[in-house]
Amino acid sequence: MNHAPEQVGFAVLTVTDSRDESTDKSGRYLREAIAADGHAVIDRAIVPDDVPAIQNKLREWIADPRIHAVIATGGTGLTGRDVTPEAFKPLYDKEIEGFSAVFHRISYDSVGVSTMQSRATAGIANGTYLFAVPGSTGGCRDAWEKVLRHEFDRSHRPCNLVEILPRLTER
Repeated sequence: MNHAPEQVGFAVLTVTDSRDESTDKSGRYLREAIAADGHAVIDRAIVPDDVPAIQNKLREWIADPRIHAVIATGGTGLTGRDVTPEAFKPLYDKEIEGFSAVFHRISYDSVGVSTMQSRATAGIANGTYLFAVPGSTGGCRDAWEKVLRHEFDRSHRPCNLVEILPRLTER
């Protein structure tokens, strides 16, 4: 019988055409927050707003058994260069529609009706959780502090994403 990992392994992906390691505040925030909550940040990357580049990195991480979840920041808006959801969705085995609904409910408290401009999305690919959140640090903070940190806390009740990790690929 498979057991949930003692420590959840994350990868953080920043999707941007305009930032680098020194100016990537949102990616840095996510890495620091994930580590502060006791999880492992296994890898991080910055890729351009380009579907093949995003999918290549995601496929690499989905194949890595140490990585249980990927959080991407950026590229979820409405502009022509925002293609993160288009890159993520074809890789999903299952979409987690509830993530978007909960994220928008929480985001509404921060940015009001402007939350409709985010196409935050989540799904599961070969047993790996994939989350795409806005590129703003505020959007990342809402996603981590008000949604994901609770779902990646094995003591969260009535249920959490950690305890079902071993069952994501069962048939």
